[in-house]
Amino acid sequence: MYAIYQCTSQTCRFRFPGSVDEVPEGLTGYACPKCKQPTAEAARTHLSDFTKSPVGVQRAGPLRQHAGPLPHLELFLDNTRSLYNVGSIFRTADGAGVRKLHLCGITATPDNKRFDKTALGADLPWEYHMNGVDGIQRLKNEGYQIWALEEAPESVDLYFDEPQLDPEGKTVLVLGNEVMGVDPGILELCDKTLMIPMRGEKKSLNVTIACGIAVYQLLAT
Repeated sequence: MYAIYQCTSQTCRFRFPGSVDEVPEGLTGYACPKCKQPTAEAARTHLSDFTKSPVGVQRAGPLRQHAGPLPHLELFLDNTRSLYNVGSIFRTADGAGVRKLHLCGITATPDNKRFDKTALGADLPWEYHMNGVDGIQRLKNEGYQIWALEEAPESVDLYFDEPQLDPEGKTVLVLGNEVMGVDPGILELCDKTLMIPMRGEKKSLNVTIACGIAVYQLLAT
């Protein structure tokens, strides 16, 4: 359970969220992170930290559900180096309706003791592959469509071309390493490569942002 705490010093009044369960016994709040003075609970939410909706996010109700069964989409994280990014992608995938995640190479797995802090309780089936190319080849042999999110000469625009997932088949979307992108060996096995249009000077997005844009667009069309 979370509450909002406020510093009792009138010259500070720093306000921040904190876990009710972690307040030291006998105290009304934490020591203020800014001035170290006592804090007091100012407001409490009665929702658990894993079920609350952030500002701007509405939970899907009867009128907001997908028109039919969601297409089968899985994600393949190709050597994602940041544990924060992995956890964030798990949370996004869970919210969007992704069925499973494949993790390869240096990508951290939910076995990491710090994973829950970044995934915030998101729990999806996952599988680990030592070698990303071998893992993709196996999925391809099993009948998956292999798509990658990568800027390449053959990439199609995620919005302009509006690629459609096969409602009767299975698709896996590959997300590449934060610095080097998708392994060229994996790109050679891909059936389609997608790109998000970049209209400013920068040519790429953080992998977690790109993932969120892509999976919601693909599962909404």
